[in-house]
Parts: sequence; C-alpha cells; structure tokens
Amino acid sequence: MTAATSHQRIPSGTATADQVREILIVDDHPLMCDALALTLKISLGLKNVRTARSLAAAVEQIRTQGAPDAVILDLNLPDARGSEGIVTLRRQLPDVPITMISADLESAMISAAMAAGAQGYISKSLGREALVDSLRRMWDGERITPDGYEPDKTDAEDEAKAELARRFATLTPQQMKILRLICQGKANKEISYELSIAEATVKTHITAIMSKINARRRTQAVLLANSVRLFEAT
Repeated sequence: MTAATSHQRIPSGTATADQVREILIVDDHPLMCDALALTLKISLGLKNVRTARSLAAAVEQIRTQGAPDAVILDLNLPDARGSEGIVTLRRQLPDVPITMISADLESAMISAAMAAGAQGYISKSLGREALVDSLRRMWDGERITPDGYEPDKTDAEDEAKAELARRFATLTPQQMKILRLICQGKANKEISYELSIAEATVKTHITAIMSKINARRRTQAVLLANSVRLFEAT
C-alpha cells in the first residue's frame, strides 16, 4: 500500500526530513511500538527514538525531556481515542509534525485528524519502504493521506472543523477530562465523584469549556466534540 499526497506545507521554521533527529512514538502496543522504533533507527539512521504508551505519558515526557522533532501517534490509546491525542499534543507542539497512524482508514476519521492538526495519516499496513517514504515526505512539509481517501467536506467546512479543533486545544487537561465525561453522559455529581473535585468546581470548569468552544448547552458541546471525532474513533 502506498500513500497519497497533498502539497500543502507545514509552518516555516520547522525541521526538514534531513534535520529530524529525535522522534517520539506514542503507541500502547509494545510490539508495534518497538518494531516501528527499530525500523526508523535502521532505515533513517536515527539514534534517539523515544516512546510513550499513553497520551498522558507523552505529555509528561515532552514536559520533562523537551519537544521531539516529529511525533508518530496511534489513533487509539488507553487514555485517548479519535482526534483528542492530536488536539492535546498540538497545544504543546505547535510546529512539530504529528503523524497519525492507524488501521482505521475511515474518511471521516482521517478528515477529523487532519483538521485537528495532523501532518499526515498513514495506515499501519504500510510496508517499510512506503512508511519511511511517507514519513520523510511529511517531515519535508507534505500532507499525506492514504490512497483512495477523498475528503467528504468542502474547503470551507474543513477550515471550520480546523478552527473548532483549535478551540478544543485551548482546554486545560482537567477541562478535557470533564468534557470527555460530559460526552459519556455523566451528570455534574458523577463528574465530581469521578475526578474527586467539588461539584461547584465542575460547574466552573463547564462554564469555561462552554465559553472556549462557543457552546450554549451541554448537548451542543457534545455535538461539537463528536463533529471532530474528539473522543471516539468509530
């Protein structure tokens, strides 16, 4: 399998493929993570390939060890599904190319990931040569999507989704947790219990969430989150 290309560029000032020296792979499957790390070390001559098994671990690693030159992010993690991982990492790494990797090649999911700020979306079934080629092209600035992918949105709709993803990226980690629980149908009292915070604090966070994403009601907030596939992959 190969990957298709759109010739839009990443922001100026980011590294090119030849300048990428340190990569962070975020994947909870040990075999997949280790195999990918070994492939990149051999094929690209990389000496420093960092790994994380969850989104929280990736966030903490970036905080303590600094930003990598590029990120490869699994779609489904123990603590993040859908586009949440990209939205969260974009807040920390505004200029670092983030590649989403998954066996899920549904057009709506690819569109959501790209709108959220992914530099590319590649299949886990790619062979080694195609995988390495796709990564190098992304790190050189191309936006890569799987063969056969056809965006089901117009440019205006894509930009609207991208803007919504940017608004979600302004949420704090605690606010993101609360929004995830809201999307699961949890009431304020349940959220308070699950996060071990006062119900009044939950209400304060919800007010801030609504303001940041420009939603008037909980149901609207859920619809907005679902529209960019924030918490679910299917």
